[in-house]
Amino acid sequence: MDTDETPVWGAAGLPDLEPAAQRIAGLLGSVDDGRLDGPTPCPDYTVRELLGHLTGLTTAFRDAARKDLGPSTATSPDAALPTLDDDWREVLPRRLEEVAAAWRSPDAWTGMTRAGGVELPGEVAGAVALNELVVHGWDLARSTGQPYAAGEAELRSCEALLAPDEDDPDRGGIFGPPVPVPDDAPLLDRVIGLSGRRPDWRRSG
Repeated sequence: MDTDETPVWGAAGLPDLEPAAQRIAGLLGSVDDGRLDGPTPCPDYTVRELLGHLTGLTTAFRDAARKDLGPSTATSPDAALPTLDDDWREVLPRRLEEVAAAWRSPDAWTGMTRAGGVELPGEVAGAVALNELVVHGWDLARSTGQPYAAGEAELRSCEALLAPDEDDPDRGGIFGPPVPVPDDAPLLDRVIGLSGRRPDWRRSG
């Protein structure tokens, strides 16, 4: 099954990032130190670097929601490989709570903001933040041998963001080339394929 029944649209009709953030937090307890140097579905990242990326992106998108534009929102994620601080087990769960709370404010979805050094509308930044949590949550689950499910509303939002269109077939160069997935595959698999990953990726060993 590729979806759960957790509602994702909040009372104001805006996407709620909390379910995706909580799923990642729920995966962290099973990430033992011996797995930190293992591979992930992101070819350039080990588990350690994926966790470092999650820490950085939750900080950046928290600040983007608050319109607190500074170093955290100005740095491209491709500038350097992410590093993971020793206190990540305390910091990352807190950042996940903070990013979900920040995007619960209707003001976060209005006006312009910045993330990854790119100026973009708040509503787009929120959709990107949700996509990052959903897809990288899947990455972490697969890398550590844990199950993963996502809500249909979340996946539909990710699908709309990731799908190529005639005006921008390479999607601004942000994502890797889509991996072909059967039309009747589960929605989660189709979203993961659109993100440039193989839905059947499994860790070895």
